[in-house]
Amino acid sequence: MKPQLQHISARDNPKLQRLRKLAQEASAYRKLGSVWLEGDHLARAALQRGCTPSMAVITEGACHDPSLLALAEQAPLVLVVNESLFQGLSGLESPARMGFEMALPSDASLQPGMDTVVLDRLQDAGNVGTILRSAAAMGFRQIAALKGTAALWSQKVLRAGMGAHFGLRLVEGLQPADLDRLQLPLIATSSHAEAELHRVQLPSPCAWVMGHEGQGVQPELMQRCTLTVGIPQPGGEESLNVGSAASICLYESARQRLLA
Repeated sequence: MKPQLQHISARDNPKLQRLRKLAQEASAYRKLGSVWLEGDHLARAALQRGCTPSMAVITEGACHDPSLLALAEQAPLVLVVNESLFQGLSGLESPARMGFEMALPSDASLQPGMDTVVLDRLQDAGNVGTILRSAAAMGFRQIAALKGTAALWSQKVLRAGMGAHFGLRLVEGLQPADLDRLQLPLIATSSHAEAELHRVQLPSPCAWVMGHEGQGVQPELMQRCTLTVGIPQPGGEESLNVGSAASICLYESARQRLLA
């Protein structure tokens, strides 16, 4: 069916007002139940994972680009706006020329037995997005974010994730006790751990716990971990960025799994 095209010229159009909130307020998606995917990269990534957009927005100029127009027309409703109106939706220095609105995935419960990454109050959106990308790449399909972690569907995390969101099960707002539902061994890293990552037989499936950038894993959660490992750092640095540490740990899990 041919999508409906609507030319919008008023800044106070209700649809644009909603998208503006989604673009500019990190946690607006929780209230509005949808997310704003700016740019053709995120839009294509969503479609490739079988996600269905509820609406597309495209600039008048981009309508002359056959590939962008065809992408926008994957949505049942396409809003056509001038460049100035689209810029008002954008969180980028160089705004994209199209985007999707997509309903927030409805299933937000933990799946027992699924390889998981636990985010314990991570604050930096770039770190969170990096970890989501590494998790998706290494076959960890579930993210369990404890309360206090950066909003997983915020624009900054979406951009850092580069499309990883659509291949993951994302669960937010959890307490440490909620992780019991995973029915998995929890693994944490520590600079004080005697066991070195590459010398330990890692359980599979498992849940890797990544802690706050400054405080690390909170004590209540650390007590729930059945294994604590250290990452050797022959260069002598005191600690690794949590995004880097997560990538190393998830790779080692994936490597051991392939060799098993």
